[in-house]
Parts: sequence; structure tokens; C-alpha cells
Amino acid sequence: MNGRVAKASHMILPRETVSVEYELPYVPTLYGENIALDIIYEDDYLIVINKPAGLIVHPGAGNATGTLVNALIYHCEHLSNENGMLRPGIVHRLDKDTSGLLISAKDNRVHSNLRSQFSKRTIEKYYYALVWGHFTENKGEIDAPIGRSPKNRKKYTVIEGGRPSLTRYEVLERFEFLTLIRVKLETGRTHQIRVHMTHVNHPLFGDPYYGGRNSKIITLNMKNRVLAARLLGMLNRQALHAWRLIFQHPLTHETLDLKAPMHDDFEQVLEVLRTESAFQ
Repeated sequence: MNGRVAKASHMILPRETVSVEYELPYVPTLYGENIALDIIYEDDYLIVINKPAGLIVHPGAGNATGTLVNALIYHCEHLSNENGMLRPGIVHRLDKDTSGLLISAKDNRVHSNLRSQFSKRTIEKYYYALVWGHFTENKGEIDAPIGRSPKNRKKYTVIEGGRPSLTRYEVLERFEFLTLIRVKLETGRTHQIRVHMTHVNHPLFGDPYYGGRNSKIITLNMKNRVLAARLLGMLNRQALHAWRLIFQHPLTHETLDLKAPMHDDFEQVLEVLRTESAFQ
């Protein structure tokens, strides 16, 4: 203020000079990279890929390269820019270690339409998840608000005053200490399936962030501890796969019903579980 460091209590008067110094945030230059994409559907307006686990969706702090965005820039001639400079084409996201279907838009008109469909919850989203323990019923729902954890701001939790969140699930297969379920998301909160399943004491198998690894092994007998440790060694992530999307094409208005096969690590874990179950 007037060439001197300002006091917070200072009342600004006419003709005083206010100077501000600040650093611009670092914005990396984005380059296309020849990263293989498993394309489930593509036309001139949008592209849907089966994202592998481990692939980050868009650049961020410490991740300027090797992302899905870099792959899309290389593969697509045009991408929407409604979501900012670092997220061309990105309409929605999946966690780094969640595999499965993800839609990207090639122009802003398509992007806006898809974003509206997500906002209005007219897009149907189905997942496969492998969780700890057994459900007493074959179908159910979890209706519990989700917000940031007051203990760890990087995590989310069921909390009073959180955003309304609804998850429906159906049991597909029961194993000795795990259950394969199909999940339908009625809302789209960050980490929703992971948070809701942990809330009902069925965390996702392999989830290091929400209690799905070693903390559950100690509850098993010795035989199952050995099997669980073997399976966790095969799956270094949460067992969650975005399997199916049903939505309306923004321009043709055709109903697209797209499915993505599970990735090898998830499928191999299920094969071992089925083999073990057959011998019991």
C-alpha cells in the first residue's frame, strides 16, 4: 500500500496506490503422446475408451505427461476445450486405479450436451466391484451423503451435510471371503463406490485408501490369509471396473449402450477365486 507492506486493518482511501505481487500457476505445455488406446466407440464427435488401471486422466501437479489427455491429443484431430487448458476433451473422470469406460468429446457442442446428460443423471453407469465380506441380501442400495473427510482432506467419507449420494448394487457371485457385485451409480460423487462400500463394512478388495488391503487380511483364518495375500499380489489396485454406459448420442440422438471387458488383473483374480471355490 503506497509502496509499503499493507496491514490487514488498513482502510483504503481515495488516491492511494495498491500493488500486488503474485506468481502465475505453472501450466505445462501439453503434447500428444503415442499411448495405446482401447477404443470401444468413436465417431467425428466423441470417443469412448476402456481406460486401463494406472492411467491418469489429465495432467496435474507432477503429471504433465503420460496421461489419457496426452494420448487423446495424439489420436484426435480436435478435442473440446470447455473443461480448461489441461483437460481437453474430458467430460468426466475415473480414478487413476479404476479401469473402464470413459467418454471424451471432440467439440464444445458435444461436450456441453454430455455434461448436461451427466448433470441430469440420464446417463446410466454400471460397474463391477469385488468387495470384502458377504451381503445378506442379493440386492440393495446405499443412500448416504458424501463429503470431504475432516480428518484427511484428500479422502471422502459419509458425513452429515455432505452431498446426496445413492449407490445401488446386486450380488453376482459369492466367494469364501469376497463378493462380486454389479453397481449402478445414481449420483456421481468423487470416490462414491469406494466410500459407500467402506461405509457398510464391505470395502473394495485391494483399495489401499479405504481399508481394502492388509487391515482386512487379519480378520481371516490362516488358509484364507494366504489366498488373500496371493490375490492382493495379483491386483495392485482397487477391484473396480466401469463396465457399462448407456447414453444418448448428442447429435444423432441414438441410444448408445457400450460395454468394456474387464482388464486382465481383475479377471485373473476372479479366475483364481472360482477355481478355489470349485475345490471346496
